[in-house]
Amino acid sequence: MSEQITLSLDDIRTLSESILLSNGFNQAHASAITDIIYTNQIGDCHSHGLYRLFMCVESIRSGRVDGTAAPTIIDAAPAVVRANANDGVSLLAMQAAMPLLIEKAKINGIAALAINRCFHFSALWPEVEKLSEAGLAGMAMLPSHAWVAPAGGRRGLLGTNPFAFSWPRQGKSPFTFDFATSQFARGEIELYRRAGKALPEGVAIDKEGQPTTNAEAAMDGAMLTFGGHKGSALSLMIELMAGPLIDDLTSKESMDFAEGKPEAPYHGEIILAFDPNLLSGGRALENNDRAERLFADVIDQGARLPSQRRQAAQAYNLARQAVEIPKTLYDDLLALKQT
Repeated sequence: MSEQITLSLDDIRTLSESILLSNGFNQAHASAITDIIYTNQIGDCHSHGLYRLFMCVESIRSGRVDGTAAPTIIDAAPAVVRANANDGVSLLAMQAAMPLLIEKAKINGIAALAINRCFHFSALWPEVEKLSEAGLAGMAMLPSHAWVAPAGGRRGLLGTNPFAFSWPRQGKSPFTFDFATSQFARGEIELYRRAGKALPEGVAIDKEGQPTTNAEAAMDGAMLTFGGHKGSALSLMIELMAGPLIDDLTSKESMDFAEGKPEAPYHGEIILAFDPNLLSGGRALENNDRAERLFADVIDQGARLPSQRRQAAQAYNLARQAVEIPKTLYDDLLALKQT
């Protein structure tokens, strides 16, 4: 097992912000990015925690990410918000637009946020949980780069195309899931590569289109969708919903835009918010009880709700005010700081 080091929760924020600020992000962007990195790290979501700072730094060093861009928030219609990130990382635009999205959902029952012209690297579950914290159900989806082959295909065309959902629960942590429509998230493949570990079968193909368990070959080839043609169809839906529907790029267009540079994908994101009170005719409390019976029936069978493990890790790490990360990762992160 690799040597581990312990970081306090304050250390996570300090390390992340110092790396981002030293590489050209302003305080607003550094804070918004760090909030998400911190949230993932304390939930033991390692592939989207401190590790994601490498993509942030690569992206701004490529010269395309604007680390000081102020997002433009547009009240586009009674139930529509548009946020132009103006070539910045998506998180500041999301943070700025979220209050208006919540307000519109509570007036209309449903509302949509389109985030455009953004670089994106982060997990979606913290975003939809902002909606469940406000008493709303939420969904989010976006493309990425063309790293994933469609079912029956032999080369990358689709993104990892994550999809997230969160449901508010009275007095309890929300029911939340967030998964890529590929078998693995791209960050997980990279973690396997860094650790020198073999991938499971059925996750990827090499550049010749042949199945591979070699993470390096997978990075040069293509990933596969989960569930064969079903995951492939969901991935195509996400390409459409977060691409042409909101006037933004598909995963292949995003990859072409990058011109081979190691930067975060450039595209759009769609977030949908639903008000359980308006949509149920004012019977949100009664229907919360019905939802809780559904969750209880899952647990009664010995099954686990999505996000239970992450929420338990979060509670544990918050109680001890610390996390562990590999020393090699910590050393590589320190090397990102610009002097």
